[in-house]
Amino acid sequence: MIAIKSRAGDGQMAALDFGDAARPVDLVFVHANGFNAMTYRGVLGPLALGLRVLAVDQRGHGDTPLRADPRGRRNWHDLRDDLVGLLDSLEAEGGAPLVLSGHSMGATASLLAAAERPRRLSRLVLFEPVILPRRQAWMARLPMAASAARNHAMVQAALRRRAVFDSRQAAFAAYLGRGAFKTWPETALADFVAGGFKDRPDGKVELACAPAWEASNYAAQGHDPWRAAARLRRPIHILRAQHGSTCALRPGAGFLRRRPNIQVETTDGATHFLPMERPDLVREALLDAAV
Repeated sequence: MIAIKSRAGDGQMAALDFGDAARPVDLVFVHANGFNAMTYRGVLGPLALGLRVLAVDQRGHGDTPLRADPRGRRNWHDLRDDLVGLLDSLEAEGGAPLVLSGHSMGATASLLAAAERPRRLSRLVLFEPVILPRRQAWMARLPMAASAARNHAMVQAALRRRAVFDSRQAAFAAYLGRGAFKTWPETALADFVAGGFKDRPDGKVELACAPAWEASNYAAQGHDPWRAAARLRRPIHILRAQHGSTCALRPGAGFLRRRPNIQVETTDGATHFLPMERPDLVREALLDAAV
């Protein structure tokens, strides 16, 4: 556990620490909504040969005990502030500016945090960040937007998600080859299940990320990743998917022509679950950024 001081509430964040614990952290990686740090073990583990990588569990996920109350949430500022607190804690330990990276919601939270603490970063590497089209992003910041978003299909699907299984084995069997996990290798799914469930007193297991919290992350889009990206001068490398991307930033866009520090690439054949489908490309991008 890593102690943090966050405007969203002081406490601790759980993390997997890959590499030599005697050296400063080279890279912090932040997972997607509903996932956990363990999900990316197969992607990040090999990097430990030359880097120290910290993969954190965000508020409401994995083993992190920070309070996760979905009531009244309108944005991801709580997730941003947790990462700012983490960066401050790592700064107190010393070490050079590090690489901040993440997938989906974790990528967006990383972008928001980077705009608050640019001095702590050498660069960002973002995989499928959730960046809505600019008009849609503006509308999501309106006062009633989060309430209206509760009827969105992804929000409703999260609220209906089965939270309790007889065992981790039963959860694995239920997920294998289905829905969002259709393109995942079995090893990545096994890691997700290992880190994504908590044991219950009755012998069953329950999702560590409660369906109501996952749903609130889909609904609460009142943050502004466009402004964060515009403020940053650090190099930003974005890998987006060819199919069903959540990233409205596209190669050649006018916003990018005015900001040469931002590089966007589209990964042929990939979906939103790019890190599970192309771990080789993810590791290559992270190594290029960190060495």
